[in-house]
Amino acid sequence: MDVVVIETPQLGDRSYLVHDGSVALVIDPQRDIDRVEAAAREAGVRITHVAETHLHNDYVTGGLVLAQQHGAEYLVNAADQVSFARAPVMDGDTFSVGRLSVRVVATPGHTHTHLAYVVRDETHDGGAEAVFSGGSLLYGSVGRTDLVTPNDTAALAHAQYSSVRRLVSSASPDAALYPTHGFGSFCSIGPASHQDASTLGEQATSNHALTDPSEDHFVAELLANITAYPAYYAHMSPLNAAGPAAADLDVPESVEPSELARRLHDGEWVVDLRHRVAFAEDHLEGSVAFEYGNGSNFTSYLGWVIPWEQPLTLLGSHEEVHTAIRDLARIGIESPDAAVGPATDGRSTGSQGSRGEEPGRPGGDRSEGPGTSWVGAMAPGVRRRSYPHGDWSLLRQERSAEDVVLDVRRPDEFLASHVEGALNVPVYELLHRIPELPAERIWVHCATGYRASVAASLLDRAGRDVVLIDARFRDAAGAGIELAR
Repeated sequence: MDVVVIETPQLGDRSYLVHDGSVALVIDPQRDIDRVEAAAREAGVRITHVAETHLHNDYVTGGLVLAQQHGAEYLVNAADQVSFARAPVMDGDTFSVGRLSVRVVATPGHTHTHLAYVVRDETHDGGAEAVFSGGSLLYGSVGRTDLVTPNDTAALAHAQYSSVRRLVSSASPDAALYPTHGFGSFCSIGPASHQDASTLGEQATSNHALTDPSEDHFVAELLANITAYPAYYAHMSPLNAAGPAAADLDVPESVEPSELARRLHDGEWVVDLRHRVAFAEDHLEGSVAFEYGNGSNFTSYLGWVIPWEQPLTLLGSHEEVHTAIRDLARIGIESPDAAVGPATDGRSTGSQGSRGEEPGRPGGDRSEGPGTSWVGAMAPGVRRRSYPHGDWSLLRQERSAEDVVLDVRRPDEFLASHVEGALNVPVYELLHRIPELPAERIWVHCATGYRASVAASLLDRAGRDVVLIDARFRDAAGAGIELAR
């Protein structure tokens, strides 16, 4: 038995190609199935089965299309209400994939109808086993239980406690564990570990879901650790139940400059993919910053912040736009338009504002001039904007008494430690809460600078006087910033 791991770090998920050297089972495939198909070609195997552990809440599946294109059995829980033909499976069912034997194990908790799959190779490797646990047993933790309805959260947490115990008893302690979630996904909850591999036996001695002798204590702890999750999650399960079509991953023709100008003028969402400093120094009025790459949570935060099913235009290099379209397709954002610029963004290396702006002073409108970035050519006639940016020393040196410090981290992060006197509005709530903020200049920060850059662009779009603190929160105290708990 060979297991090929197909990672999607942008969403903190993994898909799996499990094969015997001839035929393969695919578990929880992402929507961009070309990655799975490439893995199958490299392994020299034919895909005969595609299985879902659950109707996913954090991404749109590629399972149906993959199964249809390869004439494979599409295994989905018989209890799930879906609008497409599938091979219904339930607890205790077994089937063969070549020389591999697969057993279905009901593991309710992450959802009511969640399944896990125990795969065994009877003829090789001494009967090696692998357990594909989806959003049930994760490395160090379990999948969150609040994604169905608030009324079901506690009951599903109790079910999760029982399910992981049943799953551990369903295979040998040496069985390799392969979860779908838990690698940065918002679907995990509790003290998840950062390990890349594990076994059932290892989890039995280290995972709090298995070591806590009190079910009530485990449930109480799980519920206490629940934090917010992306708003787009509400749309994922219905899309998956309806049977998603194939994704269109092509980069469209670049929109005409006059059309981009119209979209900005009409308040449509134009997302600038460049580095947050390049955006702060020079951007089109009305655009917003969602820096692409560098390990960012671009997909999750764009889907969380921008209202669902709004017209969307991506502004960036061809490579950035191409990969961003793939990422957004995974969460059901279909075929966004694009304004495609050159491969580089001409970002300056200054630590403050560009073009001689005084550090800490408001940015404002920008005029054309030598050394400015290429974005102006994308929509001639659209005013350009900028705002100051810097680290914690800039805040310490330039903040006025009436200025506001805005912390856009989650409430639990804020409660753990925050800048003395700061306001807390999570970035995913900011769009609708901007009118609540004081009229004074706003210094915005988060844990690393990414969420703050999104927030700063939203504030700038709303005409507010904003300064981006592009620094890690953990460095604030060392820079002389007073913190409170």
